[in-house]
Amino acid sequence: MALIPIYWWNKEVHSFRISQQKFSKQPWANGVVLLSCVVVAMLLANLPFTKEAYHAFLHTQFTLQLKSPGGGIDWVFPRDMTVEKFINDILMVIFFFTVGLEIKREVVCGELSSFRKAILPVIAAFGGVVAPALIFTAVNHGTLSASGWGIPTATDIAFAVGILSILGDKVPVSLKVFLTALAIADDLIAILVVALFYGGNINLPLLGVALAVILFVGLMKHLGEKRTAFYIIPAILVWFLFYYSGIHATMTGVVIAFLIPMEARYNKAKFHRRHAILYDKLLEAEKADPEAAFPNGPERHYLRHLSGLSKRSVPPSYRLEHLLNPWVNFLIMPIFALANAGVEITDPSYFRLFHFDPALGSVGMGVFLGLVLGKPLGITLTSWIAIRCKVGEMPSKASWPMLFAVACLGGIGFTMSIFVDTLSFGAADPEVTQHLRDAGKIAVLMGSLTAGIVGSVLISLVAKLQKK
Repeated sequence: MALIPIYWWNKEVHSFRISQQKFSKQPWANGVVLLSCVVVAMLLANLPFTKEAYHAFLHTQFTLQLKSPGGGIDWVFPRDMTVEKFINDILMVIFFFTVGLEIKREVVCGELSSFRKAILPVIAAFGGVVAPALIFTAVNHGTLSASGWGIPTATDIAFAVGILSILGDKVPVSLKVFLTALAIADDLIAILVVALFYGGNINLPLLGVALAVILFVGLMKHLGEKRTAFYIIPAILVWFLFYYSGIHATMTGVVIAFLIPMEARYNKAKFHRRHAILYDKLLEAEKADPEAAFPNGPERHYLRHLSGLSKRSVPPSYRLEHLLNPWVNFLIMPIFALANAGVEITDPSYFRLFHFDPALGSVGMGVFLGLVLGKPLGITLTSWIAIRCKVGEMPSKASWPMLFAVACLGGIGFTMSIFVDTLSFGAADPEVTQHLRDAGKIAVLMGSLTAGIVGSVLISLVAKLQKK
């Protein structure tokens, strides 16, 4: 009788694992997890019995200290590292690494792999970056908020594509591809914005050493090295050098991602030849002892070799992207949201998005208008110009109203916008800096939510009208 509850327990666990796997494969799953983490972070940052512990934990020192025998500290690494900076400067390197791998894949063999495929999304992405930046600058020119112009320029691909998947066949497939390619190009532009405008003072000698290491890795790749392990140590070294040279350390992930080979160690012919040899030996081992339990010793040996052969026949870039994506989507990005979306509401002006201060400006107004108005207008206008000039082609079965409705989803900034917000306003007084960053985060959340709702409603309305 005791076996019955055990059986049912195992059955329930198995069902839970299957449901978990199905959930994680849904395109909207990452968005649901991130939204949940935002809610939790806001609660932790504002509930009376959690807010002190929450902020204290994020500002806990996270460094390695080596002391001399006399008791003094000789060496501290990394400098000024806290739990929050560990998340933003180290864990987010892995996020940027996967973004780099994704961009590289799309450029080599995906939606950005040819001029014809790439030109319209790339032009639209530039429009979707320039228009929000101009709106933000127009609102905040000459104020302490002016340096935050990069906040509303990003599109969160996970949320945008997730909403499109929920809307189903209301959106033509061509526009789904268009928005995906646009978001990927937007990610690349956002990476360049961070690298060029949101680093620190540049230490040229250290940057020179970093570039020398990157050139060495590029040479190693050119000579045909395809073992992943040979790229890990240089990546860590480049992170060290970037961290101390003034380039934002997350750029390490992007740079190394572009250097990871997209060619497998074994080509098609070599794979088939080795596979045939190993498979024949596996059959011979089975015939030698047909009564033995499978797999016996020799069979295990050949199966391991077959597994290694399959692994070496998949390019390192694809393997790493497939391996890291679940960890990034369901661990690193949620941790980032928990650490950065928790804004303590100490000032009601955070929610008064259109409140303007002559000295501080209005981060909220600039970010909100940039995401909700700047993004769709910039994307649609530059797309119209490109198509009118016959540089690009209108996505098949798409109309201008539907393209504008889809472009509204480009205003969902979220992850990248919050990340840029954490880098902005560094020159101001610490208290003012924190105030501006918190106001920016609230505006990002409200602007992204508004863009998602407006885009979804417009898509549904346009789809309904076009069916009539």
